[in-house]
Amino acid sequence: MTQLQLFLAFFRVGMLGYGGGPSSIPLVHKEVVEKYKWMNDDEFADVLALGNTLPGPIATKMAGYIGYRVAGILGLINATLSTILPTIVLMIVLLTTISSVKDYPWVQGMTAAVVPVVGVMLATLTWDFFKKSQKSLGWIKALALICGSFLLMEILGVHPAILIGGLLLAAILKKDKNPDKDRAVERGSA
Repeated sequence: MTQLQLFLAFFRVGMLGYGGGPSSIPLVHKEVVEKYKWMNDDEFADVLALGNTLPGPIATKMAGYIGYRVAGILGLINATLSTILPTIVLMIVLLTTISSVKDYPWVQGMTAAVVPVVGVMLATLTWDFFKKSQKSLGWIKALALICGSFLLMEILGVHPAILIGGLLLAAILKKDKNPDKDRAVERGSA
């Protein structure tokens, strides 16, 4: 049953993830966190952050990792194939017919109408991540990280992988500097 659920979850992502990887992320979140509860929001955020540091399509990387985590090697293969299968089939079908209908107004309108919907999906996911970071960091630190990240990535052109790697390194170094506090936190959560 788990293999079927994996296939259906990532097949839906592959079918509905119009516009590429970023538009697929909210769909993966809905399937993995909300519907099947294979991971929580924090784990999903970690997978998303690490997936963004690696080369290649984000939806495929996330499918592979989540499939492996849920059902081992067979789950990895299943989730990855079910993510890319719709794209392969649709590309073959669409590329053979697109040249004959691409100039029709309804095709252009459909394509233009999808873009704002994808934007809303990404904005909703962004807002959810902001609320979670605000709870753990507070408003000031969360806003500072958002503004700093925006400045580094959009204005100065720093690659997101470098930013995420720097934040991970800072977290590791901070943890090593406060070993007594970290042990107290671990004892308190146990």
